[in-house]
Amino acid sequence: MNRAGSDVIVQEITIDASASRIFDALTKPDHLLEWWEIEDQFHLIRALCDVRPGGKWTMRVANDSGEEGESIVHGVYRTVLRPNLLEYTWIREEQDHPETIVRWELQEEGGATRVRVTHSGLNTPRLRERNSGWIFIVQMLKDYVE
Repeated sequence: MNRAGSDVIVQEITIDASASRIFDALTKPDHLLEWWEIEDQFHLIRALCDVRPGGKWTMRVANDSGEEGESIVHGVYRTVLRPNLLEYTWIREEQDHPETIVRWELQEEGGATRVRVTHSGLNTPRLRERNSGWIFIVQMLKDYVE
């Protein structure tokens, strides 16, 4: 489900896995390298995660869609409450994007976890369009952990 406000994109999905397993998939580089990709579009080639409040993270993504180059996205963890909450800043380096916020909320119940990702601070149509891929990211996460 996608709900979008004027500067917010929200995606929700239920995943048949523990919140702990999902949290690991979001915060451990070896896991991220396994699932953060869409064939013929992009794939993650490097991830660094210092998972603590104030810790830095970086992802280097190769473009597979025919355009040359890589994207670098980075930020700082703001809130880390394993396994239920992860919040960090999000900056696309090469496009000089402003700092935005990504928040993952994981609510486990009965062996499944309700995952809600909120990307806020997207205050222009260009930012909202450039960051509209969360629907694919949550599905890739689901496919990986299930």
